[in-house]
Amino acid sequence: MNKKKIFNDPIYGLIRFPYEILYDIIDHPYFQRLRRISQQALSHYVYPGALHTRFQHALGALHLMTRALDILKSKGVLISEEEYEAACIAILLHDVGHGPFSHSLEHTLADIHHEDISVLVIEKIGLELGKDFSLVLKIFKGEYNRPFLNQLISGQVDIDRLDYLTRDSFFSGVAEGIIGYDRIITMMNVVDDELVIEEKGLFSLEKFLMARRLMYWQVYLHKTVVSAEVMLISILKRAKFLVQQHIDIPSSEELNFFLSMNVEDSKWMDKDVFLNNYLLLDDMDILWTIKKSVRHEDFIMRFLCKNLLERKLFKISLLLENQSSIDFSEVKRNFGSKFNIKEPELFYFFSEKSETITIYDSLKSEIKILLKSGKTVLFSDLLNNYKNITPESKVFYFYPSF
Repeated sequence: MNKKKIFNDPIYGLIRFPYEILYDIIDHPYFQRLRRISQQALSHYVYPGALHTRFQHALGALHLMTRALDILKSKGVLISEEEYEAACIAILLHDVGHGPFSHSLEHTLADIHHEDISVLVIEKIGLELGKDFSLVLKIFKGEYNRPFLNQLISGQVDIDRLDYLTRDSFFSGVAEGIIGYDRIITMMNVVDDELVIEEKGLFSLEKFLMARRLMYWQVYLHKTVVSAEVMLISILKRAKFLVQQHIDIPSSEELNFFLSMNVEDSKWMDKDVFLNNYLLLDDMDILWTIKKSVRHEDFIMRFLCKNLLERKLFKISLLLENQSSIDFSEVKRNFGSKFNIKEPELFYFFSEKSETITIYDSLKSEIKILLKSGKTVLFSDLLNNYKNITPESKVFYFYPSF
């Protein structure tokens, strides 16, 4: 019966998948949890439509992976049934390790990268389904002897990025993020087991890179979005402090488990104990704690939760080129005096955050272009303005103005 399931995706239309194991994974509780993990964290504070989830993104990425693999096979690239299936499982589960609000709280609750957690969860799902996922893990970690399969999952132009840019642009309504994902996939090929893009797709690639840059500055790192995420992180830090001082806050058992420990302790924790708690956490745990803390006895917790819920966010100042820092000493004194907050606790309200994006990393890994002559060249050799690009950075200063 599973093989007959069809998903109605708002972007790609009716989609279905070739292996029953994919539907078994989709039905698994660890994957269903992604329905409760937002794809764009708090971007909906600026773009009201950006309320889609990691679940939707994972299904979309799986659909594009099947499309890419079919395109490659049609061009004579030998891909075994085992490789095809494993690549599909790897892309389906590539985000399964994300915590609440995706990247926002990645190093606040636990000091472990979501990709490392994904590896543990993939292993766990394989065991529970009685399947050997060793090839899946090799492809996912880039250890398989055919690099193009990993490059489809994680690279400068990969299936993950093709879906999330398309999907995030669609739901946020930001037209600058629209890319020609179908043309880029159609132009994919493989040479010496490395992923290449055919020369006809050169300018679609350039459009893709520019769209990604615009989406980062206009959506993902929009100053108001970052402000909301900074407040969310401050709330979790204050909640952790209160719990460790044996002051009760409304929270689920799983969230309380992480609030009770130091962040660095997660590195040494038994992985089964860690995963059993982590995989029960989602956005709802955090939102419930915030909602129920608007009347908490602790002023800092109450103040932060109430204002985040009501979208009374921290103000933002951007560091200009001729500035080395911004002086908030007077604002701090006034705020601390007004609300009787001691100097050591002002960091919950005043913070600095640096954000950097690299449009194209020609030093780390290059996109290879397949010319009509059959020769492969580096993308930055054809478009010199993409060689050794300096990363773009912005420094944000956040402060309250209540």
